[in-house]
Amino acid sequence: MKQSSKCAIGGIVAALSLVLMISVAVVPFLTYALPAVAGAMMVFAVMEINKRWAFGIYVTVAILGIFLVPDKEVAVMYLAFFGYYPIIKALIESKCPRVLEWVLKILSFLLTMVVSYYLMIKFMGVTIDETETWGRWAIPILLAMGTVAFVIYDIALSKLVYIYNLKWRKHFRRYFK
Repeated sequence: MKQSSKCAIGGIVAALSLVLMISVAVVPFLTYALPAVAGAMMVFAVMEINKRWAFGIYVTVAILGIFLVPDKEVAVMYLAFFGYYPIIKALIESKCPRVLEWVLKILSFLLTMVVSYYLMIKFMGVTIDETETWGRWAIPILLAMGTVAFVIYDIALSKLVYIYNLKWRKHFRRYFK
């Protein structure tokens, strides 16, 4: 693939990711869905270019997101996990057996979420409103619910890769050679 095609794909992925995250200003109840979908855009960069370029795109979007996205929680969620997860997913799936794959994916999700929310609570003033309702069980319940949502997200990413390879890739490659 030519350098110009790589730059074009990188620009498209970065622009789409940023637009998705900025659109939280219009649709504020998608605080967790929008960085996840923005991160899913990285699948195309990983598949069509390579992991190193995808990481560069992730860094670009993460930095721009911190400055441009109105909801900083969205920017942090992208920066802390969803932006680089498709790259990590590709690495883990290419090198690990299936059971270890899932253990590593879930551990990376949980570790990232705990550290991210700790830092957001400590330094950004983010509060977890559910602690008033559920008490000390709020954090474990939220982590369990987040893990279920993450597993669904991971399966959806795998299905996206499958469908892309099966139906769209040949059409996409026609425009970017």
